[in-house]
Amino acid sequence: MVWKDILLELRSRDLVVSVIVFGLLIVVVFNFALNSTPQKAVELAPGILWVAFAFAGVLAMNRTFALEKDRGSLEGLLLTPASRDAIYFGKILGTFLFLVVVELVLLPVFAVLFNFSLFTPGLILTIFLATVGFA
Repeated sequence: MVWKDILLELRSRDLVVSVIVFGLLIVVVFNFALNSTPQKAVELAPGILWVAFAFAGVLAMNRTFALEKDRGSLEGLLLTPASRDAIYFGKILGTFLFLVVVELVLLPVFAVLFNFSLFTPGLILTIFLATVGFA
């Protein structure tokens, strides 16, 4: 299941590019709109980061399931002899990996634009747990 989703994305690269561009656009717009100072950045940065992750994630999930529904793939998956648990966890792992790729691209840009340190153990753990929960 995970391999199918990865291959599908590697062939088209449509979803990754659009979600990463959307996430980068959110970060850049917030950077210019808020005219952040170092004091404001500490207060506003976590919220902006989660807005970018959440909107990019919702866009990604919407497009992923739209592709599955349009092509009838979801019904085909349910007809296979694979258990529904395997299908569910495969989709979760695929979504998780996709979100991690998006976050790895967004985090350095975010850190540069907002002059924000990302190397705090609490932040990395929170991002990981939130990504698992979102997926």
